[in-house]
Amino acid sequence: MERYMLHLKNEGFSPKDSRRVVYRARALGRRTGASVRVARIATDFIELDVSVEADLLDQLVGDLGPIGPIDNIRHVFEEEIPKEQGIRDGIFYFNNERFWESHEAFEGVWKKCLGREKELVQGIILVAVAFAHGQRNERRVGIGMLKRALDKLGKSPSMYHTIDVNKMRKNAVDMRMQKQLVLFDI
Repeated sequence: MERYMLHLKNEGFSPKDSRRVVYRARALGRRTGASVRVARIATDFIELDVSVEADLLDQLVGDLGPIGPIDNIRHVFEEEIPKEQGIRDGIFYFNNERFWESHEAFEGVWKKCLGREKELVQGIILVAVAFAHGQRNERRVGIGMLKRALDKLGKSPSMYHTIDVNKMRKNAVDMRMQKQLVLFDI
């Protein structure tokens, strides 16, 4: 089986529907033998983390049509990319509410870092993870992740490449105080 991130256009779902959507996707995907791990609900799309035989992917996509039309498919596999590209990818995914993929891209960057930079990147990863939990209607878990993110962000420089770390820290503090996850770009 191969692993894929399927992005379906969101036609009215919110994170509170995550569990219902994953159960529906599992039922719809049963014919292909697909394993649907999780559904994350973003503003414009539903992200399904699935495993399916490659030759059954098109059939699975068709079977999932009642949830929403396909927007994007990403084959998930361990890839080696340059650090700068990983940063650009992580930022793109974060700013497009693809938080799990942002986490994965920054994890590739993290593996190439040392010392304080490694902790800073881990803080960025934890913010992405917080939002990924929010997309699964696990807001409290996401808010809890922000404490760990702030610990890792520490007193880092105000900028990391094009990421405004001060803004990220301030947003994390505000979200913890308000007990709400509020989207922002990095």
